[in-house]
Amino acid sequence: MPSQTTKPRRRSPLAVQLGASIREARTSKAISQEQLAELASLSKNYVGNIERGEYDVTVSVLHRVAGALGCQASDLLKDATL
Repeated sequence: MPSQTTKPRRRSPLAVQLGASIREARTSKAISQEQLAELASLSKNYVGNIERGEYDVTVSVLHRVAGALGCQASDLLKDATL
């Protein structure tokens, strides 16, 4: 039986930039990943994956994260320009 290998997922440059934008907004407000996760009703691991650009977030998740950070989703996207 051939061994199965998992191909590493290529991260989207926009997802990486958006994650950095979210991280910057979070740290500027002195909020931990755990606190952001609780405020946005997400898991801490999911927030970490978003910040590392490992997920392309949905509009609804982006809206929840922005609300938890006290900003608009458009502010996070604006800061994530390539």
